[in-house]
Amino acid sequence: MLWSRKRTGEREIIMSDQAALFRGLHRGGAVLVLPNAWDAASAAVIEAAGARAIATTSAGVSWANGAPDAQGLTRERMVAAVARIVAAVRVPVTADIEGGYGDVAATVRAVIEAGAVGVNLEDSGGTPLLSPKDQARRIVEARAAADAAGVDVFINARTDVYLVGIPGDQPAEVEERARVYADAGADGLFVPGLLDLDVIARLAGGPLPLNVMAGPGAPAVAELAAAGVARVSVGSAIAQSAYACAARAAAELLGAGTYDALADGLDYGALNAALST
Repeated sequence: MLWSRKRTGEREIIMSDQAALFRGLHRGGAVLVLPNAWDAASAAVIEAAGARAIATTSAGVSWANGAPDAQGLTRERMVAAVARIVAAVRVPVTADIEGGYGDVAATVRAVIEAGAVGVNLEDSGGTPLLSPKDQARRIVEARAAADAAGVDVFINARTDVYLVGIPGDQPAEVEERARVYADAGADGLFVPGLLDLDVIARLAGGPLPLNVMAGPGAPAVAELAAAGVARVSVGSAIAQSAYACAARAAAELLGAGTYDALADGLDYGALNAALST
């Protein structure tokens, strides 16, 4: 659905419905599984596989646009990618806005205009992390921008305590950040790098629905759900797998001159049809 083709009133109704739907997917006991997309085609096939919502991966979006991850992409190019993804699917879309690209409020306004009804906002400015107070201020800015736009955006506050590996009592640090972020207006807590089920269960009892980043070697979705996780995503893992396939196929074709790595590709007609509606 291309927002530019909608009348203003109709667009507001659609976004309100999408925002309410996405928020509701974090409640009710069923874990929300988000296989992350990076372009319109990946979003379309993920939706076709049964995903109830689409989450972008900043790394995948950056790589697809010829830039490195960690804000190597400009806000404008990120937003353009989000708009193409929104246009390709019917389900709600949440955008990974990394650290906010300098002006958090401007970035939130831009992704709302692109049609997204959720954002991930990280507290990682490198090492050390942003202080809880500084990140809380940015969450307040994001919430104010969403409120001003009239869209109940789901703000998933990402903390990189485990990803960066800060020393000390990491669970206690995450708990404190969760409390501060919830008070600032966050709706969810994203803790990439955390895979310990006991700690996950402890943090799942906090003030915010817990999002865990899974992948090879991580507990299965059912185990994470049993530990109280509300949302499971996979970050850049699917994009990395897709690029690995491209690398293997190219190496085989250029080396042996054979085509075995191309044998399991998606059906041309099915992929074309996914982007034809």
